Amino acid sequence: MTERPNGLTYAQAGVDIDAGNALIERIKPLAKATRRPGADAALGGFGALFDLKAAGYDDPLLVTTTDGVGTKLKIAIETGMHDTVGIDLVAMCVNDLLAQGAEPLMFLDYFATGKLDVEAAARVVAGIAEGCSQAGAALVGGETAEMPGMYSEGDYDLAGFCVGAVNRSGVLPKLQAQQAGDVLIAIGSSGPHSNGYSLIRRIIERSGLAWDAPAPFEDGKTLAQALMAPTRIYIKSVLPQIKAGRIKGVAHITGGGLIENPPRAIADGLVARFDWDAWTLPPVFQWLAQAGGVAEHEMRRTFNCGVGLVLIVDPHHLPDVLDGLLHAGEEAFVCGELATAE
Repeated sequence: MTERPNGLTYAQAGVDIDAGNALIERIKPLAKATRRPGADAALGGFGALFDLKAAGYDDPLLVTTTDGVGTKLKIAIETGMHDTVGIDLVAMCVNDLLAQGAEPLMFLDYFATGKLDVEAAARVVAGIAEGCSQAGAALVGGETAEMPGMYSEGDYDLAGFCVGAVNRSGVLPKLQAQQAGDVLIAIGSSGPHSNGYSLIRRIIERSGLAWDAPAPFEDGKTLAQALMAPTRIYIKSVLPQIKAGRIKGVAHITGGGLIENPPRAIADGLVARFDWDAWTLPPVFQWLAQAGGVAEHEMRRTFNCGVGLVLIVDPHHLPDVLDGLLHAGEEAFVCGELATAE
């Protein structure tokens, strides 16, 4: 093909292939560090393979999840705090897998921006790799989309995709085994996680506080630092309890809070009866409620209110499950029980 005078290039159109290649070279070692049995975590191919036999499965079902980080990204973009949103991205996907009883195997990400900032993107992907390491998932690939005109300067968006597996006999929730009197165990969150940030940002706007102002609810941190605490990943503490057959259901407390999410893991004819006095609302949520004038029900329907996961457990297994979670470093406590729907 001959060169044409005054011909345009992809770079002149706003897409820098060299920058994309530079990013891939930056993140290859990060992905490689997430290798696990069944996956090499090598980037650059057209697809990724996983060997379920090598991972120890004999009658597996595949489970898939996808999610994003929501408008928590706006805080990252406005403050330049890009290092932990990747952990959030992984957490939102892999914690959902727990609700099916599944183990995370492979993770892929989608990073979209108007103009690729290699340094910022590399920091985001480093967080994704850290999240994968925490979850035991291999980072096997992704897509970096540079799309001029689609995003404002400095903006980007993230989506994550995870593939997990569970042996057929271990699928959750075990709806037929659930009954009134089963215990609800709460596992503590690290903060709002990745939900409710549109309301959080509106409350911050109303308060007049800047992102670099001291956090009113956490000593020694700025407002942005406190609110950017990454979503907790529960795989290594909860999966052993699931594999031991002690869990009847798991609810990941995300958008919809403690009102909308538990029913997704509970059998028809039963309801979650929470003991709302079983725990103290963490300071960040107390401050959000006060500063925003947010009603109690709205708080419970929007935020996790300090509870990242709810487990459904037979009372017989309660001591073992609590002991296992506490030894794994979780803040775990009884927060209610299943009751017959009225």
